[in-house]
Amino acid sequence: MVRAGSGQADSADAAASKTGGRRRRAAPRGAGIVSSSHLVSPKAMELSEFEFGLIVAWHAFSRWCVRCMAAAGGAELGFTDVVLLHHLCHRAREKKLADICFVLNYEDTHVVAYGLKKLVAAGLAQAARQGKEVFYSPTPEGEALVQQYRAVRENCLVQSLDTELNADIGELARLLRTMSGMYDQAARAATSL
Repeated sequence: MVRAGSGQADSADAAASKTGGRRRRAAPRGAGIVSSSHLVSPKAMELSEFEFGLIVAWHAFSRWCVRCMAAAGGAELGFTDVVLLHHLCHRAREKKLADICFVLNYEDTHVVAYGLKKLVAAGLAQAARQGKEVFYSPTPEGEALVQQYRAVRENCLVQSLDTELNADIGELARLLRTMSGMYDQAARAATSL
């Protein structure tokens, strides 16, 4: 049976003939929760839902990081400062500005440079010149603050986390990294228009 514009129906009919005549119906899609209904297209309803979830999650995560750090004793630190301090403590290696921006996917190096200067001025990080490069690392005070952050995080967040969700969270993290690459590629394409 051939229908105009019914490629999906034809493939579903073919699949039904292979499964003894039973045709699988697609699950009905709900209205979805989106923040920009004008961007929803028939081809990508789920993408619009994902983007709304990402917006809400981003703001919740940012707020959490700042408040967790304040509870740990770093009340003057903003979100970027918190992320930078954590990254400086990662793997106990000195890091230069370009590498920090690359790993954390910051395009504006001046934002990261300002955050690093704030951390140095607060005594939480130190800068050491090696040739033409400046390398950053946490001070003992910075490391102690990060350990206190970890204790608050364990108490307030990790304890309430259902351990069965960890596999789903890992899968979601992989999806977010994939989507990050797609958004970066789309941004490059949009810039060339």
